[in-house]
Amino acid sequence: MVQSPRRTGSPIVVAMLAAAAVVVLQALLVPLFAAPAAHLTPRDLPIAVAGPATAAEALVARLAAAQPGAFDPRTLTDPAEADRALRDREVYGAFVVGPDGITLHTASGASPTVTALLTEVARAAGGPVRVVDVVPADPDDPRGTGFAAGFLPLGMVGMLAGVLLALLVASRVARLVGLLAFGVLAGLAGAAVLQGWLGVLSGGYLANAAAIGLFALAVSATMTGLAALFGRPGIALGAVTIFLVGNSLGAVATAPELLPRPWGAVGQWLPVGAGADLLRSTAFFDGAGATAPLAILAGYAVVGLSFVSIGRAVIAITERIPANTDKSRILSTSVG
Repeated sequence: MVQSPRRTGSPIVVAMLAAAAVVVLQALLVPLFAAPAAHLTPRDLPIAVAGPATAAEALVARLAAAQPGAFDPRTLTDPAEADRALRDREVYGAFVVGPDGITLHTASGASPTVTALLTEVARAAGGPVRVVDVVPADPDDPRGTGFAAGFLPLGMVGMLAGVLLALLVASRVARLVGLLAFGVLAGLAGAAVLQGWLGVLSGGYLANAAAIGLFALAVSATMTGLAALFGRPGIALGAVTIFLVGNSLGAVATAPELLPRPWGAVGQWLPVGAGADLLRSTAFFDGAGATAPLAILAGYAVVGLSFVSIGRAVIAITERIPANTDKSRILSTSVG
């Protein structure tokens, strides 16, 4: 019996290829995270300008001349109407023109970063200004850093729960029960820590818990569903989409209107961006502006749970296709 020659160099080749692949991944990840952060600037940022028509229009013209394309202004005559627009999450700030100059009304609950930016713009446009925070961030987290830092682990834990259920639980029913239980418990525990312990959330505890729980379910169900449908490649796909791309484009610490187009808008269609948006609505705006992120997260949760339900059946069907057909091994690997 003739033995095939041993390929002594193959481990080295594999190691070099693996190293090269990681370097390529690094080259892609660095700009993915750094580029949006390095180019933060307002792009059609919704604002209001309230005051007498002539003065308001003049201020709109000055803002447009100073930063073309930066703002999407809404001209109003009543400062109270501008405050309502802030509370309804229709604008990020309102420049109120009065006899004593410009007063800036803000909603730092929506984004402390945008509030700081608008304060600088107002001072440049009309000198010293008085700032009125109509919808403030939590007093224990005025710069919003606690909110942004505390939200990141919620996504990581959701991914971990989804992967563990995919790898360790074989029963479809048990996976579904586990995902629903995780969503409820993660919501209650997450709100208790962020609001009761750390004090970075305002609003009602149950509303915040529901927002966190839906986000947790959306992430974990997506991970488990992709794994059920595509196997281990599905886990990789979920990790890249939710964690890497989602975190870099989610604008959790800033605002989607500050990111380069179209990435800010794209990030709001991913679970991280939608989850942070929903939690801000429940924590600081009494639910205003929650419709879109609520629908997006519910969509991820429903699709993920559906994948968990049908994934094994799809894999079983494809595995029965004869090996000599073109569609053989459509789904070659499954974790359950």
